[in-house]
Amino acid sequence: MEVFLPIAQVFVNPIEILLLSAIVGVLSGLFGVGGGFLMTPFLIFLGVPPAYAVANEANNILATSVSGSTTHYLKDTLDYKLGLMIVIGGAVGTTLGIYTFTYFKGIGKIDTVISLAYMYILAIIGTLMLVESLGEIDKAKRNLLVKKKLHVHYWIHGLPFRMRFPKSKLYESAFTPIIIGLLVGFIAAIMGIGGAFILVPAMIYIIKMPTKLVPGTSLFVTIFVSVIVTFLHSFNYGSIDLLLVFMLVVGSIVGVQIGQKLGEKIDSSGLKALLAILLLIVGIAIAYDTFFAEQVAEEIIKISNEDLNFFSLFILEFSKDMPFFYGLFSIMFAVFLGVGAAFIRRFFSNLRKKLLLKS
Repeated sequence: MEVFLPIAQVFVNPIEILLLSAIVGVLSGLFGVGGGFLMTPFLIFLGVPPAYAVANEANNILATSVSGSTTHYLKDTLDYKLGLMIVIGGAVGTTLGIYTFTYFKGIGKIDTVISLAYMYILAIIGTLMLVESLGEIDKAKRNLLVKKKLHVHYWIHGLPFRMRFPKSKLYESAFTPIIIGLLVGFIAAIMGIGGAFILVPAMIYIIKMPTKLVPGTSLFVTIFVSVIVTFLHSFNYGSIDLLLVFMLVVGSIVGVQIGQKLGEKIDSSGLKALLAILLLIVGIAIAYDTFFAEQVAEEIIKISNEDLNFFSLFILEFSKDMPFFYGLFSIMFAVFLGVGAAFIRRFFSNLRKKLLLKS
């Protein structure tokens, strides 16, 4: 069973999309990341052109981030003030990233740039995180107690315009989160990710945020970055395919709720090691696909508008005739599903607690 995507102009198996997005959603809930670092490569492996995989996964990340951050909001486990400082840098970085994306798309090299960006960044981040997490696990096994100061400062924390972040109990330069946000936004625009797989380790190792506040704050930042990326890709390139977005969002939202529940019961050091291994595996897979599987010819499918069903034709015409409103609709669609999923989860969680009290 295959479904034709009217915007991306390819056939995909909806069962594969739903299953993969659900698995990635579980990982997103566990690690507090948007999941794009996994799902975008998966979409490319399934035959979706990289430029379309980037745009549509950004829209999916918006939905999962809204769902996850709403849950953390209800639990009061996110730092708004610090998150907004990162968002300021993220907005600037995203705009610069879109200009870069446009340049490489114009010279026909965007697919190669996306693949190389994933390969190098995943390899670097994965290696650094794996070394760090294995060190923590080793110390825990040997029952070593490492005394740490409440605030460990490096040169980046010595930048001017220091601010207090009461929620995270931090006092440091406002430039630290802004610079991190700028980097995250730039990468997000090119790679179709929320940038959280860089943001999470940056929050832990550079900003030194309390671990319990990292997932919620990361997802909060990702919402704003994903909104900008989704809108600009939709308006500039018309690359958002609502049919693909719907499949991605449904699977991801279910998965992210499960992942958040599991995350409450798993050791954080083990989580970091698992995330690092996943980053390395995906980086290796992309490297193989880029350098060794590139000779496989892609079949270009041409389908006339007369062959499309009503829904697919509506998506195609809506995207072409009203790109601005199509982009806004894509954003609102993701936000609505994300918030709805979070409140549904809360409803069933409260219902379960009431039943346990009665019994």
